[in-house]
Amino acid sequence: MLKILQSDPYLEPYAGAIEGRYNYYRYLRDTLCGEGKLSDFANGYLYYGLHHIAPTTKTEGFWVFREWAPNATAIYMIGDFSNWQKSESYRLARTNTNPWDGNWETTLPEEALRHGQHYKLLVEWQGGAGHRLPSYVRRAVQDDWTKIFTAQVWAPDKPYKWKVKKFVPKTEPLLIYECHIGMSSQDEKVSTYEEFRKNVLPRVEADGYNCIQVMAIQEHPYYGSFGYHVSNFFAASSRFGTPEELKHLIDDAHKRGIAVIMDLVHSHAVKNEQEGLGYFDGTPYQYFHTGARREHPAWDSLCFNYQKHEVLHFLLSNCKFWLDEYHFDGFRFDGVTSMIYYSHGLGEDFNGYDSYYGINQDGDAICYLTLANDMIHEFNPHAITIAEEMSGMPGLAMPIEDGGMGFDYRLAMGIPDFWIKYIKEVKDEDWKGGHIFYEMTNRRYDEKTISYAESHDQALVGDKTIIFRLIDAEMYWHMEHGHNTYMVDRGIALHKMIRLVTCATINGGYLNFMGNEFGHPEWIDFPREGNGWSYKYARRQWDLVDNDNLYYHELGEFDKAMIHLIGGIDKFEKLDIYGLWDNEGDQVQAFSRGKYVFVFNWNGQKSFTDYGIIAPKGKYRVLLNTDDRRFAGYGLSDDSVEHFTQYDPVYDADDKGWLMLYLPARSAVVLERCD
Repeated sequence: MLKILQSDPYLEPYAGAIEGRYNYYRYLRDTLCGEGKLSDFANGYLYYGLHHIAPTTKTEGFWVFREWAPNATAIYMIGDFSNWQKSESYRLARTNTNPWDGNWETTLPEEALRHGQHYKLLVEWQGGAGHRLPSYVRRAVQDDWTKIFTAQVWAPDKPYKWKVKKFVPKTEPLLIYECHIGMSSQDEKVSTYEEFRKNVLPRVEADGYNCIQVMAIQEHPYYGSFGYHVSNFFAASSRFGTPEELKHLIDDAHKRGIAVIMDLVHSHAVKNEQEGLGYFDGTPYQYFHTGARREHPAWDSLCFNYQKHEVLHFLLSNCKFWLDEYHFDGFRFDGVTSMIYYSHGLGEDFNGYDSYYGINQDGDAICYLTLANDMIHEFNPHAITIAEEMSGMPGLAMPIEDGGMGFDYRLAMGIPDFWIKYIKEVKDEDWKGGHIFYEMTNRRYDEKTISYAESHDQALVGDKTIIFRLIDAEMYWHMEHGHNTYMVDRGIALHKMIRLVTCATINGGYLNFMGNEFGHPEWIDFPREGNGWSYKYARRQWDLVDNDNLYYHELGEFDKAMIHLIGGIDKFEKLDIYGLWDNEGDQVQAFSRGKYVFVFNWNGQKSFTDYGIIAPKGKYRVLLNTDDRRFAGYGLSDDSVEHFTQYDPVYDADDKGWLMLYLPARSAVVLERCD
């Protein structure tokens, strides 16, 4: 019996479906690669596309280009080398050297192409023709004036040489800084890989994060899509710089001990035809579903057909490519819910196990994700995979051999949703520490999650970040020292407490979006017609956190102290969590993890003197206090004082006593038992 069935008795009625998924994965894996490695099957990027074969002592150098286009009747490479006209010298021929039909190939002499030249494919089919970018293109560039993309020959004389050959991420705990290269600059522009490496990466290191999650790496035609409408799956976005510069960024991160994962979009593809995969060979179904399933009903995009072996080959090769070529340490898979349900999760409430094992699940998509996790971890056992999935399907982040889908983590998407609802709908005097604690720890015990207080979506125009919900427009006028108001004081206090309780209850990792750690005040609004194509809000105002006369600075200092504290405790995420105290009337709640005690006073009106909490016997010292003046607090406590539990015969047999503390209103304290 699979372990997933043993760990959850409520899954027993669905044993047939769960075992069927596992058996289908085993069957398809054997079909694709037999007794060989799945990672060897995922070598499409080494075969397809444009490759320069270097000269040897016995042979001259040459170029080889291959493409898969079953419906094509002719394919030409056209470019500045042919005056953008089709030429028989650059015509591809059909080949049967690959077990799949529809392969095309040409070999060209060394002098036929040069590094930096621009080109496209002219694909002809019965009754039509069209310009296309190669499906495996590694470099696509957009003309500033026409906005048209072309492929670019990329074979520099001095390819990047890696300084860090092997890198093993620190994942216990995993502390993720989610970022977007283009909007990472203070200036109103599209920032670059190099600028991020020089200016932002040192901040991430200083703040204590051990992983960056980079958005919008796969090439996308519309900058404002946040990178989620991908056109060229093997091309690192050229609007941020060159492949060598991206490699330098990743290499530098590794030297600093920081892992680098990327958002991987395999849930859908942009509709564009000239630079995308839509109608690549003149058919709508080469990579995608036909009929009503072809177009995503909410995203205006195309849905991959995960049943086709050629599509599996393309996507699995894409996973391996980013690990191999760029040394990424893993992926956050985008839109997993959309992939695994025929309904894409739209309009579903997912209120019971029937939701996960009915007729709404796409078994082929589930199998693909299982194969992807298998291949990724086979190729790099230290790789990190995270699923963005909101339905709560059991087993998503369980090992494949246990009946799971093999992700290392799942995003705890319910937590930011909870905070939005709580801040919007619950009055301060009704905040309950026990309820908050339950929401932070309500998860499957056998699956690791990534907790986060707010998502990047909340920073977009039309929504609100936590700091903006708490302080609103007053943050434009009252974030300077001495100008603060009640709303500012309240917002700053709760901002720190919310992040601390979210981070302190992790069972896998914690994530923060770039700038949210210091309460970035502006929405993200990418250049568009409605704002005059302005970059004013598609950037990060680092001068705010650097200005020690503004409360943004103190919020940044608190986040740094919190991340260093949690990250400095080995395997913190594995420490058992025990509720120690929950008094709804006082709004005081406490829990322990190992020798660490976390106490929260959510009460906005009352501070408590000599407040007693039942805790393990011993001497305690304060490690972190949200009310510290360094963090824009009032400094009402003397944190140099050591605290000793007091004897109580009722609890003495359990080796516990009363821990007496001063708890200012809207504050939290972290203590360590140190005897």
